[in-house]
Amino acid sequence: ERVIPAEFREPEVSREEFVDWACRSALTRLGFATHGEISAFWNLVSPDEAKAWVSAHRVELIEVLIEPALGGKARPSWAFADFISTLDTYPGAPPRIRVLSPFDPMIRDRNRTERLFGFFYRIEIFVPEPKREYGYYVFPLLEGDRLIGRIDMKADRKKSTLDVKRLWLEPGVKPSAGRLERLEAELERVARFAGVEKVVLFDGWRG
Repeated sequence: ERVIPAEFREPEVSREEFVDWACRSALTRLGFATHGEISAFWNLVSPDEAKAWVSAHRVELIEVLIEPALGGKARPSWAFADFISTLDTYPGAPPRIRVLSPFDPMIRDRNRTERLFGFFYRIEIFVPEPKREYGYYVFPLLEGDRLIGRIDMKADRKKSTLDVKRLWLEPGVKPSAGRLERLEAELERVARFAGVEKVVLFDGWRG
């Protein structure tokens, strides 16, 4: 009560109002989504509640067919009616490479990420070491608007280094000189963000 004002703590919210907020805010953030993806965004309403919300708000929504980036069958999704008209207002993706957190909103829904981008990603910290496909804590790599691979790295606080152990690029993504130069610039940025002094590239880190 010393932090949250009474007007936000005391009023009761009906389930209908709550479902409307959860679905509306999820779809606003996702841009387009299936019933299941709307439900999964906050994980606070059931798929049936999300489906009922869509049915009740059809006047505000349009059905859109979303084709995966790497080809495949288009899948019906829902978006707010002004979705198409706002697409031209978004700036183009910068060409730089970015290391994504495993919890970045773009990839938090692993099934959606795989469906849209053909990029399979799981955190393997709970997978026994002999069964890990990549590593203990591997970060996805985003280049422009494309997920191009993943990298295994860790900050060593005692040595003040960012230790880069291994790089995996997706099929068809080549380790060109320009791409590696952009990646190393991003690693320098991550090192500064992590508060360590330098990047250490392990032997054979390029795979």
